[in-house]
Amino acid sequence: MMTGTPPPDIDTLSFEAAMAELEGIVKRLEEGRVDLEESIAIYERGEALKNHCESLLRNAEARIEKISLGSDGKPRGVEPLDSSD
Repeated sequence: MMTGTPPPDIDTLSFEAAMAELEGIVKRLEEGRVDLEESIAIYERGEALKNHCESLLRNAEARIEKISLGSDGKPRGVEPLDSSD
């Protein structure tokens, strides 16, 4: 089911788009209807998608942890992230 159009660059995908593509890859592999070479190729892309999603989640977690609280215990804003991304 591979087409002549190359898949989008993983680094440009949103979390939701990457997860949707990863779910599609898992489904295709579970169905077992792809040949060995394509299975290897989509497995490798799936691994890269998984890593991308994990990275996005780590970044989101870091942003949440940076929310600062005021003396009344209510959020007063966010602190700047020390990110090299």
